Amino acid sequence: MNGRNESLDALRGIAILGMVLSGSIVYSDMMPGWMFHAQVPPPSFKFDPLIAGITWVDLVFPFFLFAMGAAMPLALNKYIQQISGPVPVIKLAFRRFILLTFFALFSHQMKAWILAENPGIAEHLMSMASFGLLFAVFYESKNAKSIQLGIMITALISGTVMMVFWHQNYKGFDLYKSDIIIMLLGNMALFGTLIYYFTHDKPLLRLGILPLIFAVFVASKEPASSWTKELFNFNNIAGYKFDWVYRFYFLKYLFIVVPGTYAGEWMLRYRSSETAVSGKPQLSLVFISILLIVSNLIGLYMRIPEINVLISVILCGISLFIIRKENITGSMQRFVQAGSYALILGLFLEAYEGGIKKDVSTYSYYFVTSGLAFFCLILFNMISDTRIWKNPIHFLALTGKNPMVAYVAGSLLLMPLMAITGIKSFWEAMSQNAIMGTLKGIIFTLAVAVITIYFVRRKWFWKT
Repeated sequence: MNGRNESLDALRGIAILGMVLSGSIVYSDMMPGWMFHAQVPPPSFKFDPLIAGITWVDLVFPFFLFAMGAAMPLALNKYIQQISGPVPVIKLAFRRFILLTFFALFSHQMKAWILAENPGIAEHLMSMASFGLLFAVFYESKNAKSIQLGIMITALISGTVMMVFWHQNYKGFDLYKSDIIIMLLGNMALFGTLIYYFTHDKPLLRLGILPLIFAVFVASKEPASSWTKELFNFNNIAGYKFDWVYRFYFLKYLFIVVPGTYAGEWMLRYRSSETAVSGKPQLSLVFISILLIVSNLIGLYMRIPEINVLISVILCGISLFIIRKENITGSMQRFVQAGSYALILGLFLEAYEGGIKKDVSTYSYYFVTSGLAFFCLILFNMISDTRIWKNPIHFLALTGKNPMVAYVAGSLLLMPLMAITGIKSFWEAMSQNAIMGTLKGIIFTLAVAVITIYFVRRKWFWKT
């Protein structure tokens, strides 16, 4: 077996396409607030940390983090089976961290509208060239390892020179100007990989790391000085500040990545003995998973937490009853149990920190989104083999197999191409009303998906 799981790829795919869609719909006061991050509502789109609640946009990043965590046991299994010691895994973790750091800086700095306030053809061509350079860095070719390494290093050096010198000539290169989402993913790839490897046979210890991180966050808020506050604020060595690439604050997202690792473990453990769920239990779990995701989005956004927690407890209780009554075992049993617990725990914490929020993210947010990610995996597992939904799930899975391409294809390839060909003016004319503004985002997202799937079909995978 190749270790891939279509439901996991689909979860990653729906997350990455959700990111693209949320960034490509029209930003206008004619759009409903639930089409944007809850804390950045229309008409002003100004960040307001006092607004509690989440929207579908607030699910896409945690779903991607959860999928990253779930992929770790599948990716590291060969290292664990080989019993080759920690060195190869440590090298892999730092390699991913370094490459994702470059990706975060380069993909942001080389966007045409970052290269210049009023980008022209030169800037748009530079963005498209940057997409090609990223291909050279991340494409896993069939060449000899030495040749591939040489190409990657040459591309990394060339990209760094392009990025630094262009911005030095324009307004100065700034390490703090990067794609924060990718920078966070780089930190999670590093710490998540190391945590999973050293605790792969100690699941309780892995879970026990989370309260330690929580303790640092809580203790660092105290006014008195302490070693925990020093640890939390540690951001320089010998006067060199590295908070542009690492902050202890980033580690809060391990509360989503670590639960994801358990999902990956269960997929790995039961994949050879998993029995398909069919008939009424299958339909019931599909229906419950959809209801839980939709009801929590509505209940938490509309600020009716009492009704929402009651509905969630009932639905989770029914799902637990179904797996017990139908004797459903394996990963589906674990997903229902873990998803129910994480979701209910998050809802019990909802009033803490002023209500659930993506920014500044709350503990309720981590557990609620992890719980919903478990149920989204259940949903995709249940419907992936059905006649009606097999193709849509496969479409999402194909996109999820090449997420790095999907993430930058729009900004570094499609947008510059539209500007150079003159299509952009027609594109911007679609921002007439809410329906057209949404359709604009859907078309753009589908175009990104088509490009990504083309890369997958050609086996042009970008990997770290």
